Amino acid sequence: MAVYILSNRKIIRHKNETIDSFSNDEYSIPNFRIAKCDFDNYIEPTSQAKKKKDYTNRNILNYKLFSEPEKQGYEDVLEVLLSEKKIKKSKLTADNLGGTQRMFYELYKNMSSTKLRSDVLIFIHGYAYDFDDELKAIIDLKKLFIDNPESPVEHILFVSWPASSSLVPLTYFDDKASSINSGTSLMRLFYFYTQFLKDIFSNRDLAPCNQRIHLMAHSLGNRVLQSMLYSLKSENILRVIDQVLLLNADVTYKVFDDSEDSFNKLPLLANRVSIYLNRKDTVLAISQFTKNILTPRLGKNGPSDIQKFKDIVSIIDCTFIENDLKNTLKFELGNHWGYLSSSQVQNDIFQTLNGVDRNLIINRINNSENVFTIMSK
Repeated sequence: MAVYILSNRKIIRHKNETIDSFSNDEYSIPNFRIAKCDFDNYIEPTSQAKKKKDYTNRNILNYKLFSEPEKQGYEDVLEVLLSEKKIKKSKLTADNLGGTQRMFYELYKNMSSTKLRSDVLIFIHGYAYDFDDELKAIIDLKKLFIDNPESPVEHILFVSWPASSSLVPLTYFDDKASSINSGTSLMRLFYFYTQFLKDIFSNRDLAPCNQRIHLMAHSLGNRVLQSMLYSLKSENILRVIDQVLLLNADVTYKVFDDSEDSFNKLPLLANRVSIYLNRKDTVLAISQFTKNILTPRLGKNGPSDIQKFKDIVSIIDCTFIENDLKNTLKFELGNHWGYLSSSQVQNDIFQTLNGVDRNLIINRINNSENVFTIMSK
């Protein structure tokens, strides 16, 4: 099990500390830095600890930033892997690897060492998260997707981008700009990953791990994904993702149109795309009427037209779900966090990640060839 943070947040060193940390500042740097979370020594905090002013950063969850790589590319990763297999002699070890080299190396080692499911989930958070909020979200995601036996996920890559810490509506525009910058950084990371695959598996002594990678984006995190897709050239896209789940997506309902030239690339990237929407989503209603010039949102209204993608793209209507896991006012009125608040949505997501045929997923009503409704209890 491993949880990594991929962040383009500012790097700082807190007073009286000797190691670098990610900042809560609403400021992005051009490239992602990578950190690994330390759950081996994680202790669940008490309610009293959570109320203290020092319940921030590593007091929430410890993590270690990887060093920057000594040189670009993945030749050193290949050399270390071959050395470990006694195929090639080398003085290099895993300690010589930095950044994405170290992360991809560790994931490959872990995912190829088992015949059981050892999937990776890439998660992109939404609007109004500071870094402390992200650390708390990482803890929740680990419990939901790694600790739960119904889930095939064993590793999480949490995409941390500097959203505003306030729910004040004007901060939405700051988040929207930041999501665009972060999407460009994510695009570079995608190209690093495809380069890793080419460099490593061009060698016949190394075999693919046969595990799967999934991508999940919530709310304005879909704008980060959209920015990445804008930058990708269709001819350079490899199908390296199994499931893409778009949760309460705060992007225009026309993103699958050819004129948008963004989400229409997802069928080239993934085996299956699932759009989870809620027609009672109050957060997206506010987004539509106050910030997006009355443009319907994908996560509330569904896509304008996905007829040509109907074999790959599914629409899952969550309007009638119950918030049986989290029923505070925020979740009851917002209807925006079904993946956290509803066991019905979670069970649907687990079946999707496990690769169950979309027509065989239980507790769904089949409305048409690719449109489904999660039944209420």
